[in-house]
Amino acid sequence: MPNDASAVSVCEKVMRSLVIIPAYNEELNIENTIHNLKEHAPDFDYVIINDCSKDSTLEVCKKNNYTYLNLPINLGIGGAVQAGYRYAMNNGYDVAVQFDGDGQHDAAYLSAMREELEKTKADIVIGSRYINKEGFQSTGLRRLGIRYFTGLIRFLTGHTVTDPTSGMRMAGRKVIEIFAGSYPKDYPEPESVVMLLRKKLNVVDYPVVMKERMAGKSSISPVKSIYYMFKVSLAIILERFRRYK
Repeated sequence: MPNDASAVSVCEKVMRSLVIIPAYNEELNIENTIHNLKEHAPDFDYVIINDCSKDSTLEVCKKNNYTYLNLPINLGIGGAVQAGYRYAMNNGYDVAVQFDGDGQHDAAYLSAMREELEKTKADIVIGSRYINKEGFQSTGLRRLGIRYFTGLIRFLTGHTVTDPTSGMRMAGRKVIEIFAGSYPKDYPEPESVVMLLRKKLNVVDYPVVMKERMAGKSSISPVKSIYYMFKVSLAIILERFRRYK
């Protein structure tokens, strides 16, 4: 049996970890998402960021006594995620992981991703469905877009990120503080990855399996996808040439 000193040493190594769940109109999915977290990642805290949903997402959170922030206006995915990072920073978390509220992400990977974060001394670990290529691989149009962004990021930074649009990303304390202060607003994942690479931070991919959304539909239509490609490409290029102190 360990003595008190060794027990304290073990406790000091425990990383306080938070799951950030941006949610907009996820009344049909949020209960299953929280159940998945409690079953497979019970040592992770969580906070739901209700981004001024028009459905009963807020009522579901209240009914189940979930931990949530209720935004008074719709900030979009970037603003909702940044609110989560600010919550993580202000409450002293060592690790924060973005986790979609639509049921696509599997909490069973969170402990392994945290181990990868520690083992590789990474600043952020991105859950990638394109390493082992198992599970739901997204639609053909989106796969084409993901390959495009992977190539663009490689061209601009020399770093290969296999799933740059992945919304399942685990950040250490340094990235928590960066994202709490500055985070892209629209379709932020590829742009924020370039931001971190430009700051010489360690970005690591980790293989995960994702699922199809359980209910509802994505807010990104084919028309919005064209806008997405143009806007994010421009933002990535501008980010590549931004000067940091």
